Amino acid sequence: MKKAIIHEQLILQFDAFADYIQNLSVHRFTVSPEGKWSAGQQLDHLIKSTKPVNSALALPRMLLRFWGAPKRPTMTYDEIVTEYQQVLSAGGHATKMYMPAIVEGYQREALLKQFIQQKDRLLQLLRQWHEDDLDKYLLPHPLMGKITIREVMYFTIYHTQHHLQSLKQRDQLNQSWSDQLERIFQ
Repeated sequence: MKKAIIHEQLILQFDAFADYIQNLSVHRFTVSPEGKWSAGQQLDHLIKSTKPVNSALALPRMLLRFWGAPKRPTMTYDEIVTEYQQVLSAGGHATKMYMPAIVEGYQREALLKQFIQQKDRLLQLLRQWHEDDLDKYLLPHPLMGKITIREVMYFTIYHTQHHLQSLKQRDQLNQSWSDQLERIFQ
């Protein structure tokens, strides 16, 4: 995937997630019937996941050499997705740094603003990178080890999409949201 396509996909996935969150009721934003993260917590998690990427992309290239140089070709988008899914299947989960706090309904607008700010910063920083340099530098990923900048961008696209799909799947259950809650409290 070329940088221009990565840029487009980041916009598409971040905006789709933000639109979905914006249209949830306060109840659906704050509660998760399955005992998993609420929509608000998933939003908080995505903010926490994007901030360190932005910080790393803003570093001088010389400092990025701290993590070494790639010793293999950059994986494709599909290979990154497959590897991440395998990590999750093997029990991988967010490390403490990326765990969301409890999120209340009144926090939605502020969190959405932070989310969009992180997206805008990510896009701004990505524009400053040359196409070839995306494959020359590594960043540490807490679950996947050292991956190239391009692979980090692939991961960020998929990770955002993954969390949106998780929320949408809850809505596709055959029971209404209130029926799911009632079942839990029985």
